[in-house]
Amino acid sequence: MIKVKVYNLDGKEIEELKLDSQIFGIKINPALIHQVVEAQRANARLSLAHTKTKAEVRGGGKKPWRQKGTGRARAGSIRSPLWIGGGVVFGPRKERVFAKKINKKMKKSALFMALTDKVKENAMVILEKIELDKIKTKNLLKILLKLPIKKDSALIVLDKKNEIIAKSARNIKNLKTILADSLNVMDILKYNYLLIDKAGIKKITETYKK
Repeated sequence: MIKVKVYNLDGKEIEELKLDSQIFGIKINPALIHQVVEAQRANARLSLAHTKTKAEVRGGGKKPWRQKGTGRARAGSIRSPLWIGGGVVFGPRKERVFAKKINKKMKKSALFMALTDKVKENAMVILEKIELDKIKTKNLLKILLKLPIKKDSALIVLDKKNEIIAKSARNIKNLKTILADSLNVMDILKYNYLLIDKAGIKKITETYKK
């Protein structure tokens, strides 16, 4: 089992918590993590760019000039790809699908590897409990400054929805909240620290160790 420090809201170490080595202590495979991140990015990509083909461009129904006798090259439509204002050949289309498939086992393994990396780098900060009595960005910032996080970027992992924490965090730069049962590799890697309370660790274990 892996042991990590647990802090209170005053930034003092109060105990050590044992973590499940099957989630927070597995062998890291950078290639697998990269593959999962690429798939996640591809699946989030939207097909926005869209060009029209010769058949879709307005106009061009009439032949510009007769086929022979003008001395000019043959032309059937002013909307030919060779003309200004004509259709586009092999241009980007909104029907294109960028999604990449990746199986659940690989996805889960990459998530465990990302969590393991945070533990090994001492970038997982565990609180006894994450709580505020009211929505106040200043109060949340005071807590962070007492912890190893300081002013660095952090992903706050909550065991359940907490509007007070979420709304207090949204005005702080490089800070994001996420539910423990909705973790993803890209967010974990994006932020330098993970801030989780004991309830969040329990929720992660219950959700992903099935």
